[in-house]
Amino acid sequence: MYLTPEVKQQIFTEYGNSATNTGSAESQVALFTHRIKHLTEHLKKNKKDLSTKRSLINLVGKRRSMLEYLKKQDIERYREIIKKLGIRK
Repeated sequence: MYLTPEVKQQIFTEYGNSATNTGSAESQVALFTHRIKHLTEHLKKNKKDLSTKRSLINLVGKRRSMLEYLKKQDIERYREIIKKLGIRK
């Protein structure tokens, strides 16, 4: 599987500032981004996989909502996570 507990732990440590900080907006956005990249690669190979396409659209919406929340709460944290992840905005 592409998202092992070790990979999740690494994402949370890098973006959430600790391995146990799994609920912070930054760590959630980073996790969504990792999953979005994986699903995008999958869809490049399997163009007719509609359930994956639906999942990808849902994930992008969740990430966008989380980023909007982060922008309202603290614009500096928002700018930092956008720059770290390389998300176009």
